[in-house]
Amino acid sequence: MKNRAILSVLIAGCILALAGVAQAQEKKVLLKAPLCFATSLPVLGDTIPAFAERVKTASNGSIRIKYYEPGKLIPPFEILGAVSSGKVNAGFGSGAYWQGKIPEAALFSAVPFGPEADEYLAWLYKGNGIALYQEMYDTAGYNVKVLPYAVISPETSGWFKKPINEPEDLKGLKMRFFGLGGKVMQKLGVAVSLMPAGEIFQALEKGVIDATEFSFPAIDQKLGFYKVVKYNYFPGWHQQATILELLINKDTWNSLSPSQQALLEMATKANIVDTLSYCEAIQGAAIRENIEKRGVHNMYWSDEMLGLFESTWKEVANEQAAQSPGFDKIWKDLTAFRADYAYWKSLGFLPRQTKP
Repeated sequence: MKNRAILSVLIAGCILALAGVAQAQEKKVLLKAPLCFATSLPVLGDTIPAFAERVKTASNGSIRIKYYEPGKLIPPFEILGAVSSGKVNAGFGSGAYWQGKIPEAALFSAVPFGPEADEYLAWLYKGNGIALYQEMYDTAGYNVKVLPYAVISPETSGWFKKPINEPEDLKGLKMRFFGLGGKVMQKLGVAVSLMPAGEIFQALEKGVIDATEFSFPAIDQKLGFYKVVKYNYFPGWHQQATILELLINKDTWNSLSPSQQALLEMATKANIVDTLSYCEAIQGAAIRENIEKRGVHNMYWSDEMLGLFESTWKEVANEQAAQSPGFDKIWKDLTAFRADYAYWKSLGFLPRQTKP
């Protein structure tokens, strides 16, 4: 028995030593990653440094991420192409930024009228979402591996100079708007443009645009929209939850060891928990400050306007599905998943609180 115990200790020691040698010999990789959003922005950007540090620590230094502020290395709207071509080997982005090239990419960013974060993640990780996400990039000819790395809270649906009481109030407005919701606003007579965060305030101030949406209250206040426009509308029907992505050049990804790949998959999932909890923790204070210190009017869309946005979205979704086989495939899968989820949601959750 004593000899067996000694032998067991020796075997365990050898295994640990070999594991240490394997880890020490693991190929080192530097991911040079441009950002879509500045690290000065809560959640969207300021979580990236901590994420990079966790990856470095967990990998014992075999994976390092060097991130670059928007435009310093690659402009935000060019990140997908740059990662695919190998100009850079990684990048943090948003699927909706590529919807001009891949219409269905916006479905992996934010979908009008849901899903919310819990349902979105359920579809991605326990439905067909992740497989369809990767298949989309492969089919479109992009040499990238995609990893969702963040999910954020509902956004506000716009900052306006005056109240929007009826559909006619939208007609002719020049507005920065994101993703599939932008197509809804276009149908309602809004002249829509999409611009990066750093350009929005100046465009508002100079009258290039009349109104904007960008993100949730704690981010919008950082960008200073309240200095120019005072009517902030809720709920964010166009973005009840938003997924952000880490793109890695496929050749770089394939060069990683299985343990390095698994580590990045686990690290991005952990970061999703971090970003969602962070978002939810900071919105109340930002909304109160807008009211008490900045003279902002927090507005809630009328049932008529929400009904109009939803019916118009259904038209847009049908049009997109008819024009793009890829959009049609993903939309059908997401819709089927949501139909099953809806029955659970109707029974399992408390009724919504009445609006304030």
